[in-house]
Amino acid sequence: MTGARRRAFQADIALKYCDGNPNLTEIIFGWGRNTVATGLGEKRTGMICVGAQSGFCGRKRWEDLHPEVAAALRELAEAHCQQDPTFSSSTAYTRLTAAAAITHLRAQGFPPKSVPAKSTMAVVLNRLGYRLRRVLKAKPPKNCRKPMPSLPTSNTKT
Repeated sequence: MTGARRRAFQADIALKYCDGNPNLTEIIFGWGRNTVATGLGEKRTGMICVGAQSGFCGRKRWEDLHPEVAAALRELAEAHCQQDPTFSSSTAYTRLTAAAAITHLRAQGFPPKSVPAKSTMAVVLNRLGYRLRRVLKAKPPKNCRKPMPSLPTSNTKT
């Protein structure tokens, strides 16, 4: 359990066994009293505290920073993609390489600063679900059956 679910559980235990006292809960169970106090406040008000660390931490994805270029990349990749011939997976295979995608995007007039490097473009294409792979034709299944040892016709005669 993490986040709000954990704090709700800790608040329930604090109310049940420690009369809603975060300090006593810390002594008995070893949980942080600030976390228990936050959980008790969430339970009392019905409002859940959301941490800002995940929203403001880390580098934004290229697709989020340049949505118009990402949309053009999706259109370009869709034009070059082919479904898995056996239809066994939802993976779209494409013959479009990262270098070719960069060349096409620059030819469409996007500034070089908004088009990523080749290695980043490969990561973006994989993240969008386009896998660079040679597209093979579907092979028909074989019609011969496996030999059944219980049948006399399938025994090898010497």
